Amino acid sequence: MRYASLRFFCLVAVLTLTTCGRKPTGPLAYVTNERDGTISVIDLNSNRTISTIKVGARPRGIQLGPDGKTIWVALSYPTNQSQGEDKIAVIDCDSEGIVGKYDAGTDPEQFVVNHDGTRLYIANEDAGTASVTDVKTNRVIASMPVGLEPEGVALSPDGRWVYVTSESSSTVAVIDTGTNQVVTTFLVGARPREATFYRDGSRAYVTAENGDTVSVVQTSDHKVIGTIALPRDNEGLLLKPKGIVLSADGKRIYVATGRGNSVAILDAENQKLLQLIRVGQRPWGIAISADGKKLYTANGLSNDVSVIDVDANRVVATIKAGDGPWGIAIKP
Repeated sequence: MRYASLRFFCLVAVLTLTTCGRKPTGPLAYVTNERDGTISVIDLNSNRTISTIKVGARPRGIQLGPDGKTIWVALSYPTNQSQGEDKIAVIDCDSEGIVGKYDAGTDPEQFVVNHDGTRLYIANEDAGTASVTDVKTNRVIASMPVGLEPEGVALSPDGRWVYVTSESSSTVAVIDTGTNQVVTTFLVGARPREATFYRDGSRAYVTAENGDTVSVVQTSDHKVIGTIALPRDNEGLLLKPKGIVLSADGKRIYVATGRGNSVAILDAENQKLLQLIRVGQRPWGIAISADGKKLYTANGLSNDVSVIDVDANRVVATIKAGDGPWGIAIKP
């Protein structure tokens, strides 16, 4: 009996170790932590952080690679520090190791990878420019003025247009990806932060932090055709919209309000506020699950991620992240 019990114990131990070491196969979220130079990897089935990737520098903008197997992240120098680098890093999702780095101009904050993974379009905040990097040759092939303090970068569904928001000039520059030239610039609300496109590319939405608005843009001629005003909070302060995503059907607009510590739910057709959901402190990045059932916000001051059930419109979980969560990307 003693040997049988020992054998059973060893078998349980082996199975436990195997199970614990097995990498989750379900959806994962990758969260950039700008103050400690890491990326938190979160298992979205269990709502827990399962690993931390050290990237150094200051990671902010992040997105899933076109192949669905890599995560791309913008790295820059931390504020008032000389240690860091201005690169777009590529992380293999399986090994969680950096497998490539690309030239990105100075101070890259946000960026997009085009659909076939051959071009990077990058906002260089301190230079007031947007850079275009050829991925194959790993060199910047174009750099153009786009406005003061460019930040947000969005790619149209057909890959033809890139919108770059510039905070201090309150403008959006439109880059033609065929020529890598700015073809027009238009005004939006004060201090625009991010942009996103409707799934058919007919419209785009731009958040304006100091304007406390979301601009609705007709992309056929790049004209603002509507403005959604957000309310002030209970103390009379602006909500400060920043990150933005759309529901799968495009009927709802979800906005992370930054200093408003909430997510605003907007009706896209009527251009009205439907509800505010309280989340963690200073939500910057926002992402929606592949099935459209959950929203995730990266909360920069409370150092966590809020999970919102879209049907119930309430926070159902809070997940600890690193120091200064900024951006978030989801791998289905």
